[in-house]
Amino acid sequence: MTNARSRVDTVLAGLDRLRRWQEDFYQDLHRNPELSHQERRTAQKAAHRLRAAGFEVHEGIGGTGVVGVLRRGTGPTVLLRADMDALPVREATDLPYASTATGVDPDGTQVPVMHACGHDVHVSCLVGAAQLLADAPDGWQGTLVALFQPAEETGDGARAMVDDRLADVVPTPDAALAQHVLPFPAGRVGTRPGPTLSAADSLRITVYGHGAHGSMPQAAIDPVVLAASIVLRLQTIVAREIAPGEPAVLTVGSVQAGTKSNVIPDSATLLANMRTYSDAVRASMLDAVRRIVTAECAASRSPRAPEIERYESYPVTDNDRTVTARVAEAFADLFGDRAGQLPRQSASEDFSDIPQALGVPYTYWGIGGVDPDAYARAERAGRVNQDVPVNHSARFAPVLQPTLDTGTQALVAAALAWL
Repeated sequence: MTNARSRVDTVLAGLDRLRRWQEDFYQDLHRNPELSHQERRTAQKAAHRLRAAGFEVHEGIGGTGVVGVLRRGTGPTVLLRADMDALPVREATDLPYASTATGVDPDGTQVPVMHACGHDVHVSCLVGAAQLLADAPDGWQGTLVALFQPAEETGDGARAMVDDRLADVVPTPDAALAQHVLPFPAGRVGTRPGPTLSAADSLRITVYGHGAHGSMPQAAIDPVVLAASIVLRLQTIVAREIAPGEPAVLTVGSVQAGTKSNVIPDSATLLANMRTYSDAVRASMLDAVRRIVTAECAASRSPRAPEIERYESYPVTDNDRTVTARVAEAFADLFGDRAGQLPRQSASEDFSDIPQALGVPYTYWGIGGVDPDAYARAERAGRVNQDVPVNHSARFAPVLQPTLDTGTQALVAAALAWL
């Protein structure tokens, strides 16, 4: 047994004892989800656990963010991050601890709230890993930073913490580490060097016409027809302007115009979403959107220039190769053949805003959350896409175990690759 593996085993020796309260902690979070920037109860519970474990705790960073710092002599510093927020989704899992919570969204609307992305798993695993590391003073040396981030789902929580004194309360890490529960078999972990999660940009495109009676189109400049032309032409960006083999997605998810079938409106609004894995492709696609929208407006004799607003943006998650290799080695040592390669994900994250702002390398990995037998049945039937609920689904429900054990073990093993 290697010395590194021996230290991991020493820290993980308390896992059975930890499990008794960690599962209750998780179920409580799942019953009581909170929307982005409203994670006050979740933050308080995380802060309470950190204080009880002996961490120096800083609260209210970036609104509801929590940072715990535990120093054990000289040595490297490792930052472990978990996100806390839930989604405006009505839960349909039939779990005994399913959420019936509601919240008020930024528009003032009462909405159902659910942990449909697994952030309750992330928080529970990090408080567990923090407790295990605190309980094993002879198993490591250095500084551990446990960071609980708000508002990942709105893409501005990490930046809010960065802009609100994060660098003042966090000693500069040697590595920043994070994980996400994903719809593959529980008990497995996956790493990937390089671009792993896509950048995401959401665009609000407003185009203008000239309204008229639906029976008199000659008196109008129809923004609905203009919007339809834009939707079709935007699909050529990926198909004809991005090199084959370079992953990219452009989706128009909403077109809104008019109120009545026989009234040609004055304007139309499109909501589009882009996913890219490099800054060059991202810039090229944004330029193409502007060019096409402007040209289609000119072709339709639009009386006003279009308005194009980028209202939501996520960075590429580009895993540092050296850090990833070190974590992958630790996982292979601990998990054996349950550790493997994580496929590139088209989802997006704002975690990387934190290490980029602190000027430190990072990696981000995935853990499975699906019952292994249920996944195997779906795989044999060729029905994984149909039968396995994915993140953001109202039916997304990671199995309690071995999901929590695996996520907790992964955080401990990754941290001890440095500490």
